[in-house]
Amino acid sequence: MKNLLALLCCTFYFHLSAQEMTLPLWPEGIPCENDQEIEVVERDIGRVISKVHEPEMVVYLPPEDQRNGTGVVICPGGGYTILAWDWEGTKMAEWFNSFGVAAFVVKYRLPHWETEDCRDKVALMDAQRAMRIVRSHAGEWQLDAGRIGVMGFSAGGHLASTLSTHFDYGDTTATAAVDQMSCRPDFSILMYPVITMDTSFTHMGSHNNLIGENPTEEQEIHFSNEKQVSAETPPAILIHADDDKSVVPENSIAYYLALRKYHIPATMHIFPGGGHGFSMAEGMGTTEQWTEMVKGWMKSRGLME
Repeated sequence: MKNLLALLCCTFYFHLSAQEMTLPLWPEGIPCENDQEIEVVERDIGRVISKVHEPEMVVYLPPEDQRNGTGVVICPGGGYTILAWDWEGTKMAEWFNSFGVAAFVVKYRLPHWETEDCRDKVALMDAQRAMRIVRSHAGEWQLDAGRIGVMGFSAGGHLASTLSTHFDYGDTTATAAVDQMSCRPDFSILMYPVITMDTSFTHMGSHNNLIGENPTEEQEIHFSNEKQVSAETPPAILIHADDDKSVVPENSIAYYLALRKYHIPATMHIFPGGGHGFSMAEGMGTTEQWTEMVKGWMKSRGLME
């Protein structure tokens, strides 16, 4: 009954707020719940969020007559310490809406602020639940349940690639209908992503926040997503800058090569400039072309029809 009331409240809120709404990821109770108090700071890149206590998802739907059936779950970056909420989240959602794609920005919990027993679990748990929720609303939101992908930036790119390699197809015995849904993305858009936990080329901040300074070899392998690719991993497009000193492009290259090994469609663009965290890359020369390249890739995959 509690779950039903929460769902009815969310649905009512959706109809009131038209094209945008916020949904809790765990209305029935948050697993690995923390005692943090969320912090939101305004910076030159917009809102920056830390200490997420109640994970949620903000839904951005294009006008009904413009929806093309594709949806993207967005994971902003921030080294698993913060979320660049507007820079790599809401800004991207509005961009997707401009050409008919529904977008869902995930306010996932950040491992840096979590206890050791939950640290390496919560972000993936939240991303998986977000994907399930989107699929469960596919009919209502005019989505094709087989055209729901994930996009991630930097550490959010690690989360997106983790979701793409550590997924399940749902639990058919689950009481809650949402948990019967698959959390496998149908495609991945990975923006200057952290891919590996291999200390020779990982982003050490993300590494230490997710699995600690002294992880086991098993943990490092488990979260090195280039080593977790399988024949079921979804197609991906990877965007990186050659001069990225924070998350070196070898991360994208490793994932691209792993996808090729399994004959999974993969596209990669490494631009000469842009550094790290360039978002839309406005005014950055050729790097600014990434948006059109992603749109072209989506069209070639039948995601813009």
